[in-house]
Amino acid sequence: MDLVSPPPPPPHSAGYSSPPHANPIATTPTTPTSASSPSPSNSTTPTTPSRYENQKRRDWNTFCQYLRNHRPPLSLPMCSGAHVLEFLRYLDQFGKTKVHNQTCPFFGLPNPPAPCPCPLRQAWGSLDALIGRLRAAYEEHGGRPEANPFGARAVRIYLREVRDFQAKARGVSYEKKRKRPKQKVTVTPPPSDSGSNG
Repeated sequence: MDLVSPPPPPPHSAGYSSPPHANPIATTPTTPTSASSPSPSNSTTPTTPSRYENQKRRDWNTFCQYLRNHRPPLSLPMCSGAHVLEFLRYLDQFGKTKVHNQTCPFFGLPNPPAPCPCPLRQAWGSLDALIGRLRAAYEEHGGRPEANPFGARAVRIYLREVRDFQAKARGVSYEKKRKRPKQKVTVTPPPSDSGSNG
């Protein structure tokens, strides 16, 4: 679906990021051509970016800023799965999820009865969603799918390990909940009065 605008310039410099004001969806007003226009594209073009698109843009800008501040600075083509792992570990300092150490008496308790000195981390679900958005953003900014560092095997393994450890440490299950099939509502007709007519 090429409904928005020409693609952004390729990420040739270190940590390329488009400025927030350059979002063509947010700045381009939509003007209807005519009320009787049969074109289906007018009705499906969003006037404002979705929450997902906004979050993806913010995540991409954050990652590109991280690359620029890296010592030595990294360009996007040089970025590998190892750099993505560094980024995820860096984000842990901003986490809000208490993850108990194995030596903590509350290890494995979903609702600990008292505070403890265990660290706050990024929740696995947040990291998993973040990687999904960055993986999409990388390709939208001209990256080749086969070279996408966010889809690297090391990143997938890391996320699996974080999920498993957090499940044990926090006493929560991350098993996917299977959707229950919708139950068919059967309407039983009211009892007929035919037997009383006698």
